[in-house]
Amino acid sequence: MLVRFFSAALQGVEATEVEVEVNHAERDQFKITVVGLPDAAVRESLERMMSAISNSAMKFGGGINTINLAPADLKKEGPSFDLPIAIATAAAGMEEEIANIDQYCLVGELALDGKLRPVKGVISIALEARRKGRTRLIVPAANAEEAAVVDGIEVYGMEHLHDAWMLVTGQKAFSPFYLDRKEFFNSQRTYLEDLSDVKGQHQVKRALEVAAAGGHNMLMVGPPGTGKSMIAKRMATILPDMTEEEAIEATKIHSIAGRLRDKGFMVTRPFRAPHHTISDAGLLGGGTNPGPGEVSLAHHGVLFLDELPEFRRQTLEVLRQPLEDGHVTISRAAGSLTFPCQCLLVAALNPCPCGYYGDPKRECRCSPVQIDRYRQRISGPLLDRIDLHVEVPLLEYKELNSGDGGEKSAVVRDRVIEARDRQLHRFKKDQGVSCNATIPSRLMRGYCGLDRETSAYLEQVMGELNFSARAHDRILKVARTLADLEGVESIQMQHLLEAVQYRTLDRKLLM
Repeated sequence: MLVRFFSAALQGVEATEVEVEVNHAERDQFKITVVGLPDAAVRESLERMMSAISNSAMKFGGGINTINLAPADLKKEGPSFDLPIAIATAAAGMEEEIANIDQYCLVGELALDGKLRPVKGVISIALEARRKGRTRLIVPAANAEEAAVVDGIEVYGMEHLHDAWMLVTGQKAFSPFYLDRKEFFNSQRTYLEDLSDVKGQHQVKRALEVAAAGGHNMLMVGPPGTGKSMIAKRMATILPDMTEEEAIEATKIHSIAGRLRDKGFMVTRPFRAPHHTISDAGLLGGGTNPGPGEVSLAHHGVLFLDELPEFRRQTLEVLRQPLEDGHVTISRAAGSLTFPCQCLLVAALNPCPCGYYGDPKRECRCSPVQIDRYRQRISGPLLDRIDLHVEVPLLEYKELNSGDGGEKSAVVRDRVIEARDRQLHRFKKDQGVSCNATIPSRLMRGYCGLDRETSAYLEQVMGELNFSARAHDRILKVARTLADLEGVESIQMQHLLEAVQYRTLDRKLLM
């Protein structure tokens, strides 16, 4: 008897439907074979499957069983095929056909006693099942919340293989996992940090608000202990809440990377702060079976690179193209995978190895050669891609000991949301443009036009400071964001002055 169930295989952050076909032929000998380009984990599923069936009060037919995973040219990886293989193999030994098989999509890893263990990428699988018209998705109970976020498909979270078998064969009724999506989103959107925790540093907080409002990358320069890391961790708290679509995209990446852990879904914006010893593959993604790197795990969130010059120069250079394109393509002999990485980069560094170059109160102990070598670890093209350069000075005792930390994150976030709403309304006809930082060159003149006076001033600045064409465009984009924060339609002189200042504050420290 031939039985066919449906599952899915992961490719990058997406899933592709896989047909699990089992043909059972009555013979005196016993043999079981799996074909369809399975990896070692899929081949080992046969041993787990037979043990789980025998421990789940289910029958396993003898004879010759051939298991085919189609399409045959797509590599099948991981233990997520354990459940569909077990259900299909048990069904193939039955004399009666199971009704409504085409409704189901099944994924799950089996323990030897039949318990279901969670797997990666369930939300991608749920989206693919819905796209293919499947109405019921059976997953391990630990993955049910993640899958239930996808609307339009019934999700059944099962603890044991026997329960899944009873549901599929219609011997017992189960209720689908219910998730109040609106209540779930609202209850999970909480941050432990708040911008009011940061004392002083009003100029840096202003730059943080501008970066959040326009989606601009930001660099903080200052001696150790001035609060650079503390400020960076609060960037996510002033960004607008993720939309449902953004939350699903972020969750897909974290699920495939196995980073969800106890969280069933990503609701707050991710904040990633990799150590400076990270490799190229760790930052961009890669490996034998390519997976997302830190820059993709920060998708729709914040990527914080502390002690920027301590990163290997080669590792930093690979960031240049992803920062421009918003995605990473990893090529291997078997094919190419693309991972999204639309994140906001926040970087921090000391002005010299000891950290006190240019400080009026502490003496720098570094030689000119050491300082030059330290600065050369960061290339000019990478710095050119960072819109806001801001100095973070040491605080006076009175300011540090004051009880007033300034505005709370919620107050700043409201202004950021208003500015973002203006941008969304402005760019509603321009596909792929979501904020000022993503304005393409062809639209710069229309959205960032200047009057005669401001244009003459920018021309003078470009000549005196030798800014590149990229820096010119980024200054205009920041000025456009400053105008949006004020609620005005045209870029005015004060906006351009502040935007230029964000490109010159670090020149005495980095140039």
